[in-house]
Amino acid sequence: MGINLTNFLSSKSKNAKMIDFQDLDHIDGVSISTVSANLYQDTRDDLSMFYFRDGANYASVYTQSKILSENIKWNLNQNSKKIFSLIVNTRNANAFTGKQGYESLRKLSDLISKKLNEKQLEDEDIPKKIKASEILFGCTGTIGELFPYEKIANQIPNLISKIKYTQNKFIWMKAALGIMTTDTKPKLAMEECKIGNEKVKIYGIAKGSGMIHPNMATTLSYVFTDASLSNDILKKLLKKNISTTFNAISCDGDTSTNDMVTLIATNKAKNSLVNNIQDKKIKNFDRALHNVLLNLAKRVVSDGEGATKFIQVNVKKCKNEYDAKKIAFSIANSPLIKTAVAGEDPNWGRIIMAIGKAGPKINLKKLCIKFGDIKIVQDGKLHQSYDEKVAAKYMKRENIDLNIEISTGVKNFTAYTMDLTNEYIKINADYRS
Repeated sequence: MGINLTNFLSSKSKNAKMIDFQDLDHIDGVSISTVSANLYQDTRDDLSMFYFRDGANYASVYTQSKILSENIKWNLNQNSKKIFSLIVNTRNANAFTGKQGYESLRKLSDLISKKLNEKQLEDEDIPKKIKASEILFGCTGTIGELFPYEKIANQIPNLISKIKYTQNKFIWMKAALGIMTTDTKPKLAMEECKIGNEKVKIYGIAKGSGMIHPNMATTLSYVFTDASLSNDILKKLLKKNISTTFNAISCDGDTSTNDMVTLIATNKAKNSLVNNIQDKKIKNFDRALHNVLLNLAKRVVSDGEGATKFIQVNVKKCKNEYDAKKIAFSIANSPLIKTAVAGEDPNWGRIIMAIGKAGPKINLKKLCIKFGDIKIVQDGKLHQSYDEKVAAKYMKRENIDLNIEISTGVKNFTAYTMDLTNEYIKINADYRS
């Protein structure tokens, strides 16, 4: 079978079109390979390699959990200026595996670098010497299970032999499917823009469906560009854009031990030098990067475990962004609100509850709440034209906008979440079955 079609075809999410994917094609400097290492009971793809034959600049942000997976520890311990490969496995998080998990990655990096050096000798006119420290790992799956070193190591030669130097939509889809766990849909996004007069591409994939809450990144996401950008510029751009994208989503309020978002630049585009992110030449790229990250982040939420509705929480006119974010996530993470949305119940009293418990001060006399364009609360009291039947009809939509004005300042924040259904309980009750 190869491709992970089971989850893809069994999606129960109403609000996501199966064919709603952009046409990612070739991006210079990125090569992809995806195989099955039999980490699951079926033969779905579960091991993916992204290979950068000439090396690539990169920047990553990682989970802020105090318990880190061994692959995050490995990545943090490498200080290479360039990377040559990123390996992602599913089914096993390599978290709480201790020495066995970390040593497995060390041995895998030695094996991978050896095999890639052999490929360099075969394919390159001027072969590069790839070091074990120039390889990153992404792991996702169950915490606390022995890391399957032998299964993965046995597939490394096969993985490298199947590297495709020219990409197309099918290969990107195969890679996106290969990193899924409880996801029901692959997540892909792309943008094209210019740095100065040079056209550049930004392609991204992600996985994430549960254990999603902002404390850095909330999922696994890998974004690739052919732009020529330094590690420092990549790091600043990623940090700038993560707060309103992957740090603005929540499915269940839980943060993983394995979260990572990595931005990788192959330097194949011949754009002019960018020295700082304030440079006018980088503005379009900055905007396009934000679009890719937000697109992927929204796809994670819309595919939240058991989700039937996508919820956007817009909190406006706060004293500062911190207050706006506190209130937005108080609403987005409320099981009472999420279950009300699942039941299509316009229970605005639960919004009042979540605003009140969030902590920041509010101007009650000017508090406004709307479901979409429907005015619920205006100037701190129920709006005179409020009609429960109209609000109930709105709640039957697949995309729900909750709009709140606090009126203590001018700062805003938008959080993205989904409803909480019986299916969420079922998925997580059977997760290891």
